[in-house]
Amino acid sequence: MTLEQMQAELEARLKPSRFRHSLGVSETAVKLSHRFGVDEEKARVAGLLHDCAREFRNEAMVEEAEKRGIAIGEVERSMPLLLHANIGAVRVREIYGVEDPAISQAIARHTVGGAQMTPLDKIIWYADMIEPNRDFPGVDKLRELAKTASLDEMMLAGLSHSIIFVVKKGHLVHPATVLARNEILLGQMKRKDAEAEQAKKAKKED
Repeated sequence: MTLEQMQAELEARLKPSRFRHSLGVSETAVKLSHRFGVDEEKARVAGLLHDCAREFRNEAMVEEAEKRGIAIGEVERSMPLLLHANIGAVRVREIYGVEDPAISQAIARHTVGGAQMTPLDKIIWYADMIEPNRDFPGVDKLRELAKTASLDEMMLAGLSHSIIFVVKKGHLVHPATVLARNEILLGQMKRKDAEAEQAKKAKKED
């Protein structure tokens, strides 16, 4: 499928508001991928199709996941909407002919994150949060970060915001979200420790 064909197919399957959101994520992902030197076409397609499984009703998500052999944890059974990410990762191949595993993975991780996220994974996750149609307290600050901060700094802020929001709502926090945040935070701590060690060695040599 060409990009135009994908858009037409997606528009026919999603509610207008969801389709507008998908276009917003695609455009935002392209801008972020340009800034961070990530493949812009992969970002465009992953952003466009990230919510393609939202064509299914929330009540149908478990059945659609089971049909495709997708693992369903306790959190997903309690909050079936979360399954749209993993269903979408398969759906892009079924309906849109997308065979690229990097795009599928970015779609699978766009909602709750995960371990060892690639730059494309992070860009789609963050673009989903800050695209122009989003409107929630703190979104402007997250958009500003996208202009100046590193990708990991952006993700840390976004994941922290997401976890706080979910906790305040009294909902379950998906373990993959906590894992993604902790992994980035630990990476930052290790880098700071390494820099401090280097500075200490340089001081001794002087």
